[in-house]
Amino acid sequence: MEKEPIMKKVAIVLNSSWQAYNFRLNLAREMKKLDYSVIFIAPYDEKYSELLKKEFEFFHIEMDPKGINPIGDFKTMQSIYQLYKEIKPDVVLNFTIKPNIYSSLVAKLLGIKSINNITGLGTVFIKKSFVTAIVKLLYKVALNCSTKVFFQNNDDKNLFIENKLVDENKCSLIPGSGVDTEKFKPMPAENKGNTILRFLVVARILKDKGIYEYIEAIKILKQKYNNLEFQILGEIGVPNKTAIMKEEVDTWIDEGLINYLGTTDKVEKILKDVDCVILPSYREGTPRSLLEAASMEKPIITTNVVGCKEVIDDGISGYLCEVKNSEDLAKKIDMMINLPLEKRLEMGKEGRKKILKEFSESIVINKYLDLIKEILR
Repeated sequence: MEKEPIMKKVAIVLNSSWQAYNFRLNLAREMKKLDYSVIFIAPYDEKYSELLKKEFEFFHIEMDPKGINPIGDFKTMQSIYQLYKEIKPDVVLNFTIKPNIYSSLVAKLLGIKSINNITGLGTVFIKKSFVTAIVKLLYKVALNCSTKVFFQNNDDKNLFIENKLVDENKCSLIPGSGVDTEKFKPMPAENKGNTILRFLVVARILKDKGIYEYIEAIKILKQKYNNLEFQILGEIGVPNKTAIMKEEVDTWIDEGLINYLGTTDKVEKILKDVDCVILPSYREGTPRSLLEAASMEKPIITTNVVGCKEVIDDGISGYLCEVKNSEDLAKKIDMMINLPLEKRLEMGKEGRKKILKEFSESIVINKYLDLIKEILR
């Protein structure tokens, strides 16, 4: 009798189960359809880890995503090593900084193929510091160990190559994590005919996301208009040096500047009722909030910086504004306010066309499937 072919094991490694469930679930499902044995590896949480377990094997690892304690990071690397020796994956897909570094190093030690995804450089690369130097050194060693490195935009790719952190031959571009264009599709707004214009920022409440510029722009516009609503959807109190405290957000709410919407897994239900999505960030990989908004035919306003500028055709699907410039942000919001409804709707349609052509999740998934097939050959 012929032996059954052994299923190849693919491990998806992230710094949070929330990210795994919200950003990588469809990739895992497509791999499962092709008879790969798919394993998720991330720090356990009660909600998203349990949801993942309904469809896939899940393993917990100790990891502090934002911590810079070398002892803690050594323990993370040790736990990854013990886990890989036990489960013996054929290839690991790494996302976010610590998995990109420590999982790649362990995979190399054990002769496992690894694919890294540089999802954005984060605060550590925006501000030059001793930590930046350490992270660059670790990246240089780790990416030298990896089989392939995906970047989400050309600027990040070129930065890594110019800094000699990665061999150019290992690099390839993908459009972020892509967007599920069926989930994020145009939906009729419940506030149709409402004279209030709603603007929304979807982001963690960090200085580096341009939240202060957003607030200053709101103050400018509130002096001129009384039919505007400004919203923020995103997590407060994240472990990050540029985190904005809840007390400050409460002050903005009390002053009538913003409506804070908390967090949700159903962002599409909020997006359908807004007129424009804003992201005044200082730097991104490929911001999912903009991809999802454009996919739902919402015009966008964002900064002319790495990661954000690629998602928009300026003047066609929205407007670019200057980074760290609240007056220019207010000017671009003002331009959006004064557009005829038909023009705003047309901008949204152009955004959706761009997403379908360049940023669909299926593009990203197919790139992964082709590469996994190739390296496991």
